[in-house]
Amino acid sequence: MGRGAVSMLECFPVALAVGTALGFLSGLGTGGGSLLILWLTMVLHMDAAMARSINLLFYLPAAAAACLFRWKQGKLDWKSVLPAILAGCAAAGIFSYWASNLDLPLLQKLFGGLLIFIGLRELFYRRRKAR
Repeated sequence: MGRGAVSMLECFPVALAVGTALGFLSGLGTGGGSLLILWLTMVLHMDAAMARSINLLFYLPAAAAACLFRWKQGKLDWKSVLPAILAGCAAAGIFSYWASNLDLPLLQKLFGGLLIFIGLRELFYRRRKAR
């Protein structure tokens, strides 16, 4: 792909459209952030570390907005969610440090495998009927 095509993909209207679509998917809980990393690395050819940093900045306000709306709908029980939040923050810190010391090609393969696993699970998952 020529440099002109990448420049077109980096323009504000395209960034706005991609951000809106991924924000919509994040609001549904489908992992818009994972798709953002793919967009940044595969389409815009961005460095993986920079893409992860941008993904974090994208995720925080999107997650905060989704939590606010779920809370207003009465669908968020803080007593149940708080342990998961604390454990998630601790795990994110530990594994972020671990990933920064990992070989990049191995990290990319692990991330790709995770995306494939999640995609297959989403395609074939069936909720069990209540007894």
